[in-house]
Formats: sequence, structure tokens, C-alpha cells
Amino acid sequence: MRAIIAAAFGLMAIVAFVPAGGAALPQPKPGTAALTVVSSNGYQAVLEDLAPKFERAKNQKLAVTYDLASTLKQRIESGLAFDLAILTPAAVDDLIKSGRIAPDSRTPLARAGLGFAVRAGARKPDVKTADAFKRSLAEAKSVAYVKEGASGVAFAALVQRLGIAEALKPKTKLTATRDEVGDLLRRGDAELGVLPISEILPMPGVELGGAFPADVQSYIVMVAGASAKSANASAVRELIAFLTAPAARPVIAAKGMERAAGQ
Repeated sequence: MRAIIAAAFGLMAIVAFVPAGGAALPQPKPGTAALTVVSSNGYQAVLEDLAPKFERAKNQKLAVTYDLASTLKQRIESGLAFDLAILTPAAVDDLIKSGRIAPDSRTPLARAGLGFAVRAGARKPDVKTADAFKRSLAEAKSVAYVKEGASGVAFAALVQRLGIAEALKPKTKLTATRDEVGDLLRRGDAELGVLPISEILPMPGVELGGAFPADVQSYIVMVAGASAKSANASAVRELIAFLTAPAARPVIAAKGMERAAGQ
């Protein structure tokens, strides 16, 4: 009787690890911990698509945190442990100088142009030319952007260069996050939002009102850098190679980004 019960339990154990198709399920590499990735919001849409594909292809789990590049840089400087950082070029370069990122791992991934976000169904601004772009800003009742975000910093510099910063001040709504920009647009409390196109496209209840014209466009570049103290450097390099492989290019394009210079 005991032999029969033991055999039954053995059969159940085998069945538990065989899926309906009959093929054995892949097992995690023994002793392999998840790679810790910190990524700027601008690359989130791309990474959310590519990360599961990398996990399946390499049988390597990823633990990803998204935030503003400036916030993640500060957290790393304060001691946050990570394996791979995907941040703006300036942030990665500073972390290389401080010894936190391996210099030879610096790899451009993609870039996203800036665009106007509008509430879904709302009238879209005219952005055909730089003059039309300036008129659209002048006519807008309100404009929202993330004060500390790379896109917000770039937009503030742009309107200063165009000589319209002072005129925009009374109707500018500064936020701490892109989600706050989306909330303002959906409630009708802001007419235009300024964000990277890659962050506008997946935002619910919001549409891309138009990309900035070429002669006033600013690009938010995403750069990868491996931690100088990563315990799994080879897997990190595999991840960087995966993110820059030709197979990643259609995903990058679909998410509102394009290949960065140097790729």
C-alpha cells in the first residue's frame, strides 16, 4: 500500500512539472538572482515590451523600477543597489565619474522626441512649423509639464530660447510626475501637456496632439550603464546586447522612439 501511495505521489510530481503540450517547463538557473534594473520613465514602454522577451529567451528574471532619471540618479548616489541603469546621458556620465557605472558599459539605446499631449478627442494644436508651434502655445489656455523631468527641463530651455517663456508663465502648470500631467489633461485643467512621445502614447485618456516641429525639436536620449559592482556582470551585458539587437528596433519604433546616435 505504501509503495502504491509513493508511486502516486511521484506521478503527481512529474505531472505538476509538465504543461499541457507535454514539453518540460524551463527551470531557473540555480542560484541566479533577478537582475535589478532602474529605468527612466521615457524608456518604460519599450522595456515593458522587451523585458518579458529577454526573461524567456535567457531564463533570467528582471526586477525593474521606473522613475524620473534625476530621481533614480539621486537614489543611486545615496546607495541604491542596481545591476543596470537606463538614464539620460548626463546622469550616466556623472555616475561613471563617481565610479558607480562601468565606463565601458555606456551604451545609447534610443531617443524620443517631445510632443504635445491632449485630452482624448480634444482639438489638436497646429505644429506644422515653428511659427505655428509658437502660436499654438500662445493661444493655449494652459500648458503642463514635469518640472524636474528631462522633457520639462528641455521644454523650459526651448521656450526661453524662443523668447516666449515670460508669456507662458501665467498659464504654466508644473508637476512632479507625468501622471499628474495626464490627470490635468483628463480633467480639463490643462489644455496641452509636454512629454516625450514615448510617454504620451501609452497614457490612458490622452492622445498625441503632435510632435514638435523638427527645427525646435528636442530629444530625450536613453543610455544604459552597468553597475561597476554588479555580481552578475555577464548577464547585464547580455541584457544590453538584447536591448540593442536588430529585433528590438520594431518595438522601439512602435513605442514612439527611434535609434539613438551611436547605435
